[in-house]
Amino acid sequence: MIRIGEQEIEDLLWGAAVLGAGGGGDPYLGLLMAKKAIGKYGPISLIHPLEVPDDALVISTAIIGADTILLEKIPRGNEAYASVKKLEEYLGKKAYGVMTTECGGFNSTVPFVVAAQAGLPVIDADAMGRAFPEQQMTSFHIYGLKGSPMVMTNEKSDCCVLETKDNYFLEKLCRSISVEYGGVAYFAGYSLTGKELKEASIPNTLSFSLRLGRAIREARENKQDVIEAIIETTSNSVYGRAIKLFSGKITDIKRNVVNGFMQGKTRVQGFQSFSGQTLEVCFQNENLIAYIDGKVVATVPDIIMFFDEVTGIPLPTTKLRYGYRVVVLGIPTPEIMRTEAALNIWGPKCFGYELDYVPLEILHSAYYNTAPEFAS
Repeated sequence: MIRIGEQEIEDLLWGAAVLGAGGGGDPYLGLLMAKKAIGKYGPISLIHPLEVPDDALVISTAIIGADTILLEKIPRGNEAYASVKKLEEYLGKKAYGVMTTECGGFNSTVPFVVAAQAGLPVIDADAMGRAFPEQQMTSFHIYGLKGSPMVMTNEKSDCCVLETKDNYFLEKLCRSISVEYGGVAYFAGYSLTGKELKEASIPNTLSFSLRLGRAIREARENKQDVIEAIIETTSNSVYGRAIKLFSGKITDIKRNVVNGFMQGKTRVQGFQSFSGQTLEVCFQNENLIAYIDGKVVATVPDIIMFFDEVTGIPLPTTKLRYGYRVVVLGIPTPEIMRTEAALNIWGPKCFGYELDYVPLEILHSAYYNTAPEFAS
């Protein structure tokens, strides 16, 4: 068990923002909400899935919708808690703990806000190992578990309970309701037993986010290279060693809210060793595919993430602006996220790209065949 206070939650959210691959909500909003909750109710316990009894109830909670709209509709802070309470009432059972379905700067903090209000622990796991935009894109779905019953609320206390035949129809209903709610909603779903949690979740993702965020903070405090700190930290984890894909200046970015998603493309003109080259990254809430001069250099589910070149702060897609000088990293995802069953729900073709998934280690074999101390 790890006790999460204000410093720990700040480190955790910046690490989770890296794993969020550009999505999962705005880290700053998540930080404000989580710090307020911890300041009022005290530190929160983060526990491993193995600490949860097999017959206990665990509820997942997060937001759904377009990240840009969240910046305009600042949450009150009790919306997700209302969803969890309503789901407990519907199921007739109290939750033993809460968890997130995805890593991300905002969504990783939502269970902590709920846990503080409810007096519950947060489970050190998620169902994506990063952030994905759709409800069926979870390890729970791979293991045949249903997301419904699911409760959705908004900032006006509107509430609905969904029961669906499968997770694909659940995604359609969730998306439509989030649009009717004004572009963003707060859900509680994927109610699991402790046994199901141990079988179907991706463990230790929040404690790794904490370690990654702490490495970023300490590198900044000691005026060291944040990118090198991230590469070193990922080298010693279930994620693979991060690779510097590109550095340059953002020269164009297009964002559109389409069917409840934020879709678009970021273009970066290279400098230093990338001078004369152009990077393009396509996103749907999260960064999905990266091209350099038209050649694929990284694809989902591997993580593609932008960082401020000067401060080393991770930049979600909502924060990218024309003229920003950025570094772009690729991070290999754990093997559990690269199985055939996993790629059938979150591989490139699931987002409409006629591409096969090729791991970063193969796309950049020269880098990954080099000893870590000489690779950066």
